[in-house]
Amino acid sequence: MRQFVAERMATVPPSGIRRFFDIAATMKDVISLGVGEPDFTTPDNVRQAGIASIEQGMTRYTSNAGILELRELVAAHLQNLYGTKYDPLKEILITVGVSEALQVACLATLNPGDEVIIPEPSFVAYAPAVIFAGATPVAVPTYVEQEFAPALADLEAAITPRTRAILLGYPNNPTGAVLTRELSLEIAAFVEKHDLLVYSDEIYDRLVYGVEHISFASLPGMWERTVTLGGFSKAYAMTGWRVGYLCANSEINAACTRIHQYLIMSAPTAGQVAAIEALKNGEASVKAMVGEYNIRRKFMVSAFNEMGLDCFEPKGAFYTFPSIKSVGMSEEEFCEKLLVEEHVAVVPGGSFGASGKGHIRACYATALPQIEEAMARIDRFVTRYRG
Repeated sequence: MRQFVAERMATVPPSGIRRFFDIAATMKDVISLGVGEPDFTTPDNVRQAGIASIEQGMTRYTSNAGILELRELVAAHLQNLYGTKYDPLKEILITVGVSEALQVACLATLNPGDEVIIPEPSFVAYAPAVIFAGATPVAVPTYVEQEFAPALADLEAAITPRTRAILLGYPNNPTGAVLTRELSLEIAAFVEKHDLLVYSDEIYDRLVYGVEHISFASLPGMWERTVTLGGFSKAYAMTGWRVGYLCANSEINAACTRIHQYLIMSAPTAGQVAAIEALKNGEASVKAMVGEYNIRRKFMVSAFNEMGLDCFEPKGAFYTFPSIKSVGMSEEEFCEKLLVEEHVAVVPGGSFGASGKGHIRACYATALPQIEEAMARIDRFVTRYRG
């Protein structure tokens, strides 16, 4: 019998994150700093809105593009925060999280053989989304010395006649890096120079600490060529509701909607209703959660640095990305030994691209008492192996 699995699947390895979670699931007393998911429960008013929609019989499909009121609120939200204007009828699509938004954007805009520049370390789904669309991801490494932001010279070196787009994920998972306005403008000039499309994953846009998030579409000349991806999972603690959005010019949005209507039909109805409530009355909850994340962020960064694991200060998202090079083992060995010996789960930095090697990702979307205990265990582990 011939081989029926598509050849491209050989270029998409299993997620490097899952193996450690599978091991942790078989153990007791594990503190996980691995999963990128808020530990907060979805705010009560948002939960109740979703529950009420089900009780009222709102269990049918919505329009393919999503409930119009939700699209109108997303449009108002983005204009209020960043000054970007989108037509709710023609330029906004409600998706099943940002994961679907990214995939349909790639499918709608990439041709076989196209290349997409991806600054790394980056979210594990970026390269596969490009590959599934028949295109080729081109990694551009970033380093702690440049605050995990792409250097213009490295972006220029990655350009070929096949380059069609750049995929930006800032605030960044896994590093917590945030692009400055100055660098964003430089990247915008680079994009215009090479006539590129931009996929801008801004799922962590509300989770920033003492800095400004720059929405890429708000930069001069970038609105027409940017696909803005956002959602409710992180800032509103709504991961399981699976609601995201895609914003783009009408031509791109129409193409994305066509794929979405065949693959998905519509995002979950109850999730959309809950998202409406989140945008209407969720701001106080967002600010409260960001304040708590900031306390945890400061504690974790300080703890890593005090134990000798040099840690870049993240300015966004809810991850730290300390170097473990001083311990004298690979990040894979470090993570496995830490899990087995001290029952703390973290993620190898190499899971997020080659430039992540020598680092681990530790998430502070975990209650502070658990973080304190986890850091004590990591300190004990590091001290033991440093000898």
